Amino acid sequence: MRPRKTEGDGLDLAERIAGVLRERLITGAAVPGEQLSEAALASDLEVSRNTLREAFRILIHEGTLERIPNRGVFVRVPSVSSILDVFRVRRVIEVAAVREALPKHPAIADARDAVERAKQAQEIPEWTIVGTANMEFHSALVSLADSPRLNIFFQNVLAELRIAFVSLHSAEHLHAPFVEQNEELTVLLEQGRMTEAAAELETYLARSERLVLASFGRMGQC
Repeated sequence: MRPRKTEGDGLDLAERIAGVLRERLITGAAVPGEQLSEAALASDLEVSRNTLREAFRILIHEGTLERIPNRGVFVRVPSVSSILDVFRVRRVIEVAAVREALPKHPAIADARDAVERAKQAQEIPEWTIVGTANMEFHSALVSLADSPRLNIFFQNVLAELRIAFVSLHSAEHLHAPFVEQNEELTVLLEQGRMTEAAAELETYLARSERLVLASFGRMGQC
């Protein structure tokens, strides 16, 4: 995926490149601990190394990448504390967005589309696609808040979350239990039962957090 070339200053281009890299993290195209090749990425994205370095700086500041002196830039390996913080943020943002959502909000249709993609991928099965559809489902929930700032911020949250999922090497274990729950949440939203959906989402996120932390524990990372 290459950024569309438009007129604008270097910072605007760097932000667009950061967005492209962030999307790759969300879709699981990069794995924790992976070194990012400056030369290869600059060529692939058709940008200068200076622009790419500025994009790296943005993602390092967000916490999804890290620069190791004399070695280069790497996808950050998540810690238990970072996972706890991600779920803390998700509870604040997602639950409030669902609870206060307007009935028949267009983002509900986006949530439905994500659920259907996940169900289709589950049948193959293709768990990477299920995981990406799951990310899209939660993006749709945040879109219920009608806040462009929250939407942008939440993409970084999702990138951190997907990095954590990829690091656990158990896509089916992490994603399969929530395909049906995503369906149930979507039905509640389609029926305009926002308060019930918000309560269900709180339970859902607590279960997901326990599952991720348990998986980290089995890997000896706690």
